[in-house]
Amino acid sequence: MVEHEAAPGMIEVHNLTKVFGVNPVLRGLDLTVARGEFLTLLGPNGSGKSTLLRILGALSRPTAGSVRIGGWELPREADFVRRQLGVVSHQPLLYDNLTAEENLIFFARLYDLPAEQRAGRIRAVLQRVGLWRRARDVVRTYSRGMVQRLAIARAVLHDPAVLLLDEPYTGLDQDAAALLDDLLREVAIGGRTVIMTTHDLRRGHLLADRVAILSRGQIAFDAPSSAIDPDALPSLYADVTGAATIS
Repeated sequence: MVEHEAAPGMIEVHNLTKVFGVNPVLRGLDLTVARGEFLTLLGPNGSGKSTLLRILGALSRPTAGSVRIGGWELPREADFVRRQLGVVSHQPLLYDNLTAEENLIFFARLYDLPAEQRAGRIRAVLQRVGLWRRARDVVRTYSRGMVQRLAIARAVLHDPAVLLLDEPYTGLDQDAAALLDDLLREVAIGGRTVIMTTHDLRRGHLLADRVAILSRGQIAFDAPSSAIDPDALPSLYADVTGAATIS
């Protein structure tokens, strides 16, 4: 586990505000994630989790506040930030008329992965997510879970310093979810910085160095996972958010 107090902030968010029309979604949010730390971000639907990840992923601009990733400022230096990021969102960001291999070739070029490394890296990530045997099948023939696994392969293809995972277990069966557990443990051991949103409290707690709960656009709870009793987490979540207990 990484002690976030002992490492410089890889992700630094100060007084972040996002307003849609007259509706504030993020309300002066402050968050620092250390280099190499795995943060699980919990919160009910509408609490601002996906909005926060879209801003960190340079996919949306904040209304106010400051965001830095790896020392680069968003949105002003978004091009530099994107080079450090792997993102898994609700949209797979894949071309369904291309094969898995063709999709990853496209993204390898987009990520400026050296030509001599592309084939080996593509094979390695497809094998890791269990899709190598389907590498030359077009994505529109894939199940929802297979598409999600390919999206994860796309996100880690260029070995990014930061992974942003918005409900990455959506659509995965039990075996695929276990495979993703192993992959995320490898990512954490490798020193990558990770923010993951999930409604699976126990899984999120087990994988993370730290757990934060977002409620009404602000961080309402933040503690090392080692300081949280997993059996008490559902009731803690309900107390903090006022939402129904989830498991």
